[in-house]
Amino acid sequence: MIRFKERTIQILLVIITLVMTIFRFLLNENGRVSPDSIRYMRFAHVFPTIDNTTTPLGYPLAIKFFTFFGLDEFWSSKAIGIMAFLFIIVFTWRKKFFFRESVILCSLFSFLSIFSFTMSEALILPFVFVFLYVSASIIEGKLEKGKAIFYLTLSLIALYNIRYSSLFIIGGAGLFGLFFYKRKYASSFIISGMIGVTFVILYKFLFIDYFNENYINDALEIGLHPTSQLLVELFQGLCTTFNPFIHISDPGGGKINYAIYGIGLVNILAMAYVFVKHKLSETETFYIFVSIAGIACSYFIQYFYSVNPLDYRLLAPFSLPVWLVYFRRLFQIFSIKTYALGFLSLLSGMLFTWLSKGNYLENRREMKQFLQAEKLDKIPLKFYLETTEDLDKIQVAELMSTVNADVSLTFKPKDTLQRTTLTRYKVLQKIKIDKNKYQ
Repeated sequence: MIRFKERTIQILLVIITLVMTIFRFLLNENGRVSPDSIRYMRFAHVFPTIDNTTTPLGYPLAIKFFTFFGLDEFWSSKAIGIMAFLFIIVFTWRKKFFFRESVILCSLFSFLSIFSFTMSEALILPFVFVFLYVSASIIEGKLEKGKAIFYLTLSLIALYNIRYSSLFIIGGAGLFGLFFYKRKYASSFIISGMIGVTFVILYKFLFIDYFNENYINDALEIGLHPTSQLLVELFQGLCTTFNPFIHISDPGGGKINYAIYGIGLVNILAMAYVFVKHKLSETETFYIFVSIAGIACSYFIQYFYSVNPLDYRLLAPFSLPVWLVYFRRLFQIFSIKTYALGFLSLLSGMLFTWLSKGNYLENRREMKQFLQAEKLDKIPLKFYLETTEDLDKIQVAELMSTVNADVSLTFKPKDTLQRTTLTRYKVLQKIKIDKNKYQ
């Protein structure tokens, strides 16, 4: 009876999560895209031309793959998010690998938001699960010697081809092997880590330098941000990442942020307490080790490489293993009552989505009619911005890219003289966009 009840809860959670994922981008004025999304969709649209080396090939190629089935780049990106979610559920169920924990994990509003976002995190999450499964199989002795090295190396390289930050997972895996070098499985992690680093080096010289030899030099800059700023952002990022209900703080400040950060901090302390009180297995120790290594590297790289402030999205590949271990412990303590966290997170997500709702389909229709009337729907476009901080203006470009993926940003005023260069003013004087009031 208890097993039947739990299976019913799991099916219900999966269905609600799937429906919520779809509503998450439909009830958004831009369909859950960002300036980086513009780059991803344009890359996929113009491939096999290499549009840039700012991102690995994995996510744009995945978008391109789905376009062969008749979808445009925008809908292809949403198909990837939904398929990523379903893959995680099916994979963990078939492999009997953290299935209960994965059902709750995917129902957390932060991960649901990632699946609905046109960003590479949606694609990397299922590959993180594969990596964790392969690693667990090696530590538990199910994979050994050549097979262990082959599958682990393959999973590490796959991760790097989706997000460059996977270098931290490669480094964490190799470092884990060095820390526990006396253990039987250590050599697999050390060798795979070395092969992974070798691949990264070759990737830099054979791909990045070939198409943009100045990329690394232009991207690196010592002393970008002061420590005082980075530590505050780290605290805020961790508290929102590990808040099971709300993963976004109010950028304008206010008392609501005390509650958001407070819940996250309490949950982090609860995690630490549970991990100390209930001894971790060797596999779980590896998961926590890699997670901490990834978060630490994500912090320190900010001193010389420009990235957005750390948040739930950037830290998702590294927070995922911690959540899995945490939920396993909660199941040991509270049994099926643990599923309540998933339902509460979905409930808070429903409230947030409804309060901040826009109408993507209506906005898309307006934008599509505008571009077709101007005969701009099938040609390369530019969108003029004064600075990248022009958030209100860039939202118009984001919406535009969901209709015509071949959009690039320009900061040159003279480009506005061209018919194919649009501005916020040019667009909004002809159409009206339904915007949410919580920007």
